Amino acid sequence: MEKGCRYGTHRVLEPKGTLPQPALKLDNTMKIYDNELLITVKTLNIDSASFTQIKKACNNDVAKMEEMILSIVTERGKMQNPVTGSGGMLIGTVKEIGPNFPSLKGLAVGDTIATLVSLSLTPLKIKKITNINLKNDQVDVEAEAILFESGIYAILPSDIPEKLALAALDIAGAPAQVDRLVHEGDTVCIIGGGGKSGILCCYQAMQNTTRTGQVIVVEYSKENAQRIIDMKLADHVIIADATNVMDVYNKVTAITGPRGCDVVINNVNVPSTEMTSILITKGNGYVYFFSMATSFSKAALGAEGVGKDINLIVGNGYAKGHAELTLNIIRESKEIRDLFSKLYV
Repeated sequence: MEKGCRYGTHRVLEPKGTLPQPALKLDNTMKIYDNELLITVKTLNIDSASFTQIKKACNNDVAKMEEMILSIVTERGKMQNPVTGSGGMLIGTVKEIGPNFPSLKGLAVGDTIATLVSLSLTPLKIKKITNINLKNDQVDVEAEAILFESGIYAILPSDIPEKLALAALDIAGAPAQVDRLVHEGDTVCIIGGGGKSGILCCYQAMQNTTRTGQVIVVEYSKENAQRIIDMKLADHVIIADATNVMDVYNKVTAITGPRGCDVVINNVNVPSTEMTSILITKGNGYVYFFSMATSFSKAALGAEGVGKDINLIVGNGYAKGHAELTLNIIRESKEIRDLFSKLYV
């Protein structure tokens, strides 16, 4: 059995010398190296920005979407949308474990796991797509994938259905970062609060701000906004288009005053919402861009352009303990569990 690099560089075909995520093409031969895990894949959870772009490009035609996904994986050896650059994650069963793969928590062949690293760096080979769910970004497949030695994963819990766990774990980094950033008494705005990641962020923000702070949600969809109101996951809900900077700014500052928010969380899956997030953040406040539709050059240069000295945080999907924190939200909140069960199971 050949020896592999901890970070998967042995799988990079082009350009040589780079890591798997920014690579244009990976070797998706499903013969493992000594430090890899082979997974029989059940379901892909495509990143929201990527899935939205694919749906739009294919006019919601499932057959065309299937063709597009297969084409991307064939060309790149991984599921990385060339427009958004993002991937998603997967669930599957362990088929083979390399002798030097770090099998934590007694990992064994046959265990069902969720990968907690992006599909944009995961070698993948799809034999067949069996179903595409337009409502929840999930794609059922007959496929195999490789996890590198550095790749993180979670063994799926027995008390939460697989697809529900997959949906939650796909965005586990967001509520975990909210837990780090939001403190008692803070004013928090969650842009795109009615979607999957937004709902979990709202829940965590409400827990952290307690009674002395406030949580504001900006949501484009009236239906999603009503969810937040019904579930009591925010103190204020604004229905607005996050790409309309001044409209959102005026509506948020009508609540907060001209200084704005301590923390802003951006979960929107469309481009051009960077300046909306920045303008409603007070000096030395924090903006967490979880959205993979974010242009970080727009954010950095835009903040400079309006004289905002604020902390811009890239949406790292990994935070220590993020999987358990997110699964515990599903366990703690019957309303969120019921909603996610309806949407994803």
